[in-house]
Amino acid sequence: MTNVTLSFDNGPDPETTHAVLDVLEHHGVLSTFFVIGQKLDAGIEARSAVERAHKAGHWIGNHSYTHATPLGELAAPAARAEIIRTQASLGALAHPDKLFRPFGGGGKLGPHLLNDTVVEVLCEQHFTCVTWNAIPRDWDDPAGWPVRAKALCRQHPWPVVVLHDIAGACLVGLNGFLTWLKDNEYAIRQDFPDECLPIQGGQGDPVLLAPYMPAA
Repeated sequence: MTNVTLSFDNGPDPETTHAVLDVLEHHGVLSTFFVIGQKLDAGIEARSAVERAHKAGHWIGNHSYTHATPLGELAAPAARAEIIRTQASLGALAHPDKLFRPFGGGGKLGPHLLNDTVVEVLCEQHFTCVTWNAIPRDWDDPAGWPVRAKALCRQHPWPVVVLHDIAGACLVGLNGFLTWLKDNEYAIRQDFPDECLPIQGGQGDPVLLAPYMPAA
């Protein structure tokens, strides 16, 4: 049986996030929602959607405050603020491991993700940094993304699939994709493979971090 982990980025979008939670609840699936702090602070409806996810057992992580620029491209004070401000907004909703997912800019992995300041903050404050290996681009093709997601799941021994709980992204195909995973005997897990955790509990792995850091 192949493991697969589902995660949702860029919310909360109150209407879409609630609809995604409905589908996950129907299938009995738990996931992680990586939240943009600015959206969380937008109002009570946004926060209530994340509170519902938390209460249902989904993990809640930090996905920066503005989601405007990959943190590796920011000056130190701005990069630090993107992490700290969002974590403060999450408060008790945050997973105990202080999960943080960097902004890739279209799902790209590379040295734009992190820099020395970001790694310093994540390690000093005992965050766990979560990357990914399966980007089906649901925001780009809300109807066709499951075809790519299935292909990506076949390519990896433990795919970490990134979807988006925003309007015009994963929702149309989510029910069918979850059905396919179950029909094909995937074990839908909530945790992440070590290869997607370059920092765990504030401890960085130099080998895993290297691809996400600027060249010395």
